[in-house]
Amino acid sequence: MRNPYEVLGVKRDASAAEIKSAFRKLAKKHHPDQNKDDPKAKERFAEVNAAYEIVGDKAKRKQFDHGEIDAEGKPRFQGFEGFGQRPGGFGGGGARTFRWSTTGGAPGESPFNADDILSEILGGMGGGATRGGSTRGARTARPARGEDLSVTAAITLEQLARGDKARVDLPTGKTYEVAVPPGTKSGHVIRLKGMGRPGSVGGPPGDVLITVEFVPHPIFRVEGDALRVDLPVTLDEAVLGAKVRVPTLEGPVTITVPANSDGGRPMRLKGKGLPKADRKRGDLLVSLRIVLPKGGDAELESLMKAWRDSHRYSAREREQSA
Repeated sequence: MRNPYEVLGVKRDASAAEIKSAFRKLAKKHHPDQNKDDPKAKERFAEVNAAYEIVGDKAKRKQFDHGEIDAEGKPRFQGFEGFGQRPGGFGGGGARTFRWSTTGGAPGESPFNADDILSEILGGMGGGATRGGSTRGARTARPARGEDLSVTAAITLEQLARGDKARVDLPTGKTYEVAVPPGTKSGHVIRLKGMGRPGSVGGPPGDVLITVEFVPHPIFRVEGDALRVDLPVTLDEAVLGAKVRVPTLEGPVTITVPANSDGGRPMRLKGKGLPKADRKRGDLLVSLRIVLPKGGDAELESLMKAWRDSHRYSAREREQSA
């Protein structure tokens, strides 16, 4: 995989907020639901997800920057200093240096025994070095638990409303279809027990931690379980009232705009928001936005001037008296 910073289009010193913003924009751009006619959108979307799993996680980003893991999140072997530093060998700075000795070290040095060293290394794998059939220095360690895997699942508001499962591609190459519980918010984490990397022999596997991220919507804004949308109306619709179409996650519906509507109080459509934990739906809040003719209208301006002279009123009286 390419360098995750390059995939997200950010610099290596980008802030966490800049990285998250870049991820959300790219997730929205390449989400398969919004690119059904592009067969490569799924591949680009998966690459963006994988990049964010590395640099969007504080610990993994640090490991990647220090060269401890690669762009796929796999560990890079650092090796031991005492084994040499040539390419292809057991090189790597900062590792522990072992001095091998079968009879003891020089004055002032701690005597090491090869069997003791092997016992120390193999002890972590539940075994011990033996010499002459003995188990000198051997110790039994508890089998290590497998590593947890952290991934991000970008999901659209339409998917959430339909109850669709989120597709998650793991660094291990496995893919899961994960049910997103009702009431899930952007940033919530779903844990899949035992789905992470396997442990050592006899050790339990790790978990998969899935962070749910909502793909930004071009129309709706999320406010808890509710959605908010701006509905453009003409001046005559606001003054005289009208029946207009308003978008929802399931498609447009018709609502009645009352006469003399000023857009100050939003109209509420029950059950047209996001799923809640009790499996009910939040509401859709519709804010009217009065739109005047583009380029102006001479007749309307003349009418307003005459109307202003005989019906002048203050639109800011309430604010000024507060």
